[in-house]
Amino acid sequence: MVNRIVLLDAGPLGLVSNPGRSQAAKACNRWLRRLISTETIVAIPEIADYEVRRELLRADKSAGLARLDELLDVLDDWPITTAVMRRAAELWAETRRAGEPTASPDALDADVILAAFGQSSAAEVVVATTNVGHLGRFVAAMEWIDIQP
Repeated sequence: MVNRIVLLDAGPLGLVSNPGRSQAAKACNRWLRRLISTETIVAIPEIADYEVRRELLRADKSAGLARLDELLDVLDDWPITTAVMRRAAELWAETRRAGEPTASPDALDADVILAAFGQSSAAEVVVATTNVGHLGRFVAAMEWIDIQP
């Protein structure tokens, strides 16, 4: 039985796709290996792939792109669906009506899209992130390093 699903936000996904192997990238890769060695499902939401991929493409980082593609072969890939985007639109509107937006008015607001992914699952989902403040308003979110197998 699956205990939970961990969705990778762009922060940790960028770290594990970083071939430069900074200390933070090494720690995040060790963390990811521990998670996938258990019954935890680790998934890459399409919005997080987009955020990391666009920067790797802009910076012409082919090794990072290759690593990102390898991760997509190993981890679950969660594509954007109409239901996710509709829920994200609701979250976006709710936060603005409440005067508590998570991004500038003209931004796509990837945080609400990622939160909608988490809300769309019937399973227990936690978002592994470096931005608990925005995401934690909508969905269970923790700093990646604090999520244990």
